[in-house]
Amino acid sequence: MSRPSECSRLSPKGGRMELASFIQHATIARSCHDRAHDASGIGNPVLKQWGSSHFASALVAATLLSGPISASAQTVVASSVLAKKTKDTHAYAQARQGNAGVATRPAPLSAAHSAASSGIALHEGKAPSGIVSAKAEDISVNSRRIPGNSVLSPSTNPHSTTPVIIIKADDLMKTGKTDLTQALTQMVSSVTSPPHNGEGGGAFTQTIALRGLSPDETLILVNGHRRHIGANFNVNPGPNVGSEPADLSLIPIGAVDHIEVITEGATALYGADAIAGAINIVLKSDVSGGTINFENSGYYQGDGQAIDGYGDYGWKIGHRGGSAHLAFQVKHQLPTNNSGKLQGNEFPLLADGSQDPREAGFNKDVQRGLGLPKSTLENLSANIEIPLTDAIHFYSTDTFSHRRVNVAEAYRPVSQTSNVIASYYPTGMQPYLDMDEYDFEVDNGIKGTYKKFAWDTYVNYGRDYQQYNMQHTDNPSLGLASKRNFDDGSNISSQLTAGLRVSRPIRTTFLPRDIRVNFGAEYRHDTFQMTAGEYQSWANGGNGLTPGAADHPGTSPLAANNTSRDTFDGYLNLDFFVTSKWEWTLGGRATSYSSLATVETGSIGTRYGFNKRIALRANINAGYRPPTLGQEHYYFIDPFPTYQIDQLPANHAIANALGAGRLKGESSRSFTIGAEGELIPNLHYSGNLYYIAINNRLMDTTTLSGSYISSLMGMYGLGDSASNSLQFYTNALNTNTWGGDFTASYDLFTRHVGHFNFGIGLNFTDNEVRSINKTPAAAAAHGLSFVNGYSTALLLRTAPRNRENVNVTWNYGKWRVFLQEERYGSTLFLGSPAAGVSIAPFEQRPAFLTNMEVSYRVIPKLMLTVGAYNLGNKYPTRIPGWAAKAQSYVTKYSYYSPFGFSGGMYYVRASYTF
Repeated sequence: MSRPSECSRLSPKGGRMELASFIQHATIARSCHDRAHDASGIGNPVLKQWGSSHFASALVAATLLSGPISASAQTVVASSVLAKKTKDTHAYAQARQGNAGVATRPAPLSAAHSAASSGIALHEGKAPSGIVSAKAEDISVNSRRIPGNSVLSPSTNPHSTTPVIIIKADDLMKTGKTDLTQALTQMVSSVTSPPHNGEGGGAFTQTIALRGLSPDETLILVNGHRRHIGANFNVNPGPNVGSEPADLSLIPIGAVDHIEVITEGATALYGADAIAGAINIVLKSDVSGGTINFENSGYYQGDGQAIDGYGDYGWKIGHRGGSAHLAFQVKHQLPTNNSGKLQGNEFPLLADGSQDPREAGFNKDVQRGLGLPKSTLENLSANIEIPLTDAIHFYSTDTFSHRRVNVAEAYRPVSQTSNVIASYYPTGMQPYLDMDEYDFEVDNGIKGTYKKFAWDTYVNYGRDYQQYNMQHTDNPSLGLASKRNFDDGSNISSQLTAGLRVSRPIRTTFLPRDIRVNFGAEYRHDTFQMTAGEYQSWANGGNGLTPGAADHPGTSPLAANNTSRDTFDGYLNLDFFVTSKWEWTLGGRATSYSSLATVETGSIGTRYGFNKRIALRANINAGYRPPTLGQEHYYFIDPFPTYQIDQLPANHAIANALGAGRLKGESSRSFTIGAEGELIPNLHYSGNLYYIAINNRLMDTTTLSGSYISSLMGMYGLGDSASNSLQFYTNALNTNTWGGDFTASYDLFTRHVGHFNFGIGLNFTDNEVRSINKTPAAAAAHGLSFVNGYSTALLLRTAPRNRENVNVTWNYGKWRVFLQEERYGSTLFLGSPAAGVSIAPFEQRPAFLTNMEVSYRVIPKLMLTVGAYNLGNKYPTRIPGWAAKAQSYVTKYSYYSPFGFSGGMYYVRASYTF
């Protein structure tokens, strides 16, 4: 008897098989079916069914376990899944991928593509059952997540001249942080975001920044579309001073499929204001059920308990590929307290100058100003796509958030008779500044294909409303007529965006691959509004005591404003290969602002792939960031009994009298060189060196005071006290930023002890002043300077110069262990310039932190996790007494430490998949 052929031996058996055998069977099945079809025109129906249902799954498994998904694998997967679709639908899918016909080539490091990142655990060579049972329709939906050059893709193409780091949802979960900002910061060394951004209103929102620059210089995107910014203008000192960025914390962490960090070329791809880069949050769109998670956390020091519930669910809509994916998050965070004890007397001295007898038994542990605030957060999101025809789809990406934050202000002892009405607060007053926030964004659009064109037209509206209230305080100037709780007014920001984006490939006879052309136009209408608080929140009763709500007076009618700006933006990008290994990207953008100049920006990038082990790339990038409306128009009057300190809008008459003129935008030039590849099998690396030059940096002036300032303030109705002072935003100086980053990942597969994924991330940044813009003659004539050592250090040195992290994930059967070691470089703490901090700022020493998480899958759908952040309970360097004195001794640690000041945090989590 003759030996049976490989086709006759193949049968669609059930159960599990080793991954290699699985891929081999799938390949043979497709090959045998094709041969049968060529011979008879019909094919083998059994083999056809087996191959169609499993070949794509095998390719997905192989690519996930071997590293980044290659372009050719993407094309084969999409083709096998969509074989039964019409030609128009197939063209739509190819346009979304944007990579059809592109040969395989190594991609940048991507934490997304390791088995650990994908939640795949191997044991004794067995393929995970989740891959074996993958359905064709599931892969069809998931294939829409594949990055590409097409405008139909929500993702950034990692196979290009642009450096992109991808962090999957599973990697974010390993941190134990349910705040999206903090989770991303822990996993990416080039991202910085202190857990506590500063005093007062600075503690309301989280900011995020790239490469040691301002948060405003990082563009935030959701599914490739610009995210609206928040209404909270950060006026207090800290790494986020003067910024008004978008808040990632308002996106449910369960909604995220992956996050892309784009560190070069983003001004041409997404917006001229992406000077430091862009962060693109890509939301889940799969239809294979969902997850629900419950997490409880707290701090070793015994406070800061938090309860967090979050989850997501996706399902099909109709029978033509429609999908909906919803996510939610509810979190209640109790406060932490690391404040110093009250110094000095709680009670006024007696008439004879002696201490009040109550002083001896009074507990001085009453200050609460240094700590994470109490907060409650509710987030919702929806990511919906519905086919209208085979080639046209409607989509809607929406978020809604409600957050209430309760921030402790400076404690006021009864002895401060100018601030405390003793009959109201006989044992001292602890005021609280409350924020009640409502934020939403609706991004609706229609996208599709026409012949070789892919197009996306959209309308996006986002709005952030923040209501401020002072609680447990008084207005001493009104005496016993004063209220104890005050409406301080509100800040409101909004952004309306409408745009059209188009892409298409152009075939030529002289280039080895198609030219990819992207072009588009966008209109934006931005608003910023400050509404006045109630009368008592800002009123001066005239009795010589502090006017307005003590600690944080409300917005007065004088300071209330409502401003807007229109922006028209157009761009053109080209991506082409001059040889099969040498790629070039050229991009240009023109942006016109209703209140500023029209500017042209762009980028040039190139990448040469020598082989899979090494590819070199280089970028030249030009950017422009206009001042935010908050930087132009924020107005805050802070009165005291005998003087006041004012933050004036940049266009105020006093600023003009000092020669400040209209604010200009920041312009930048950046240069990057880098390398990437797969050095040995399963070892992927990516490294970059960069230089960023920024002209006309936007920053607050130093505190301006003196007789001339007092006379100007008196002239314009702001009081004429000799102790008055003010600040406003200006284009003060020009800076250089030098730096580099390196990431690497290695997957080790063993037969008996599971799978290991090792990762490393390094980043160093050095900011320096290149030159200081000349102080206007009108100010210099009175001995005033807009810049000093304090203001420049605040801009350049409050974020760590370097960050490093090393981590390993071990998957073994039902167990998963994650271990991470982080290092934060030194930062400066800047208190009051009057205390001499501008001359000798205090340096916080570098710190090492260990983070760990252990997970066990109890049953296939239930995983239990226990973990710790800052396992060794590390605290920042304690600030010296002279610096603490300038902060009324409330501050024991730097309140913008890059890793916080509350010590170690533990957490437990239960995750159920359905």
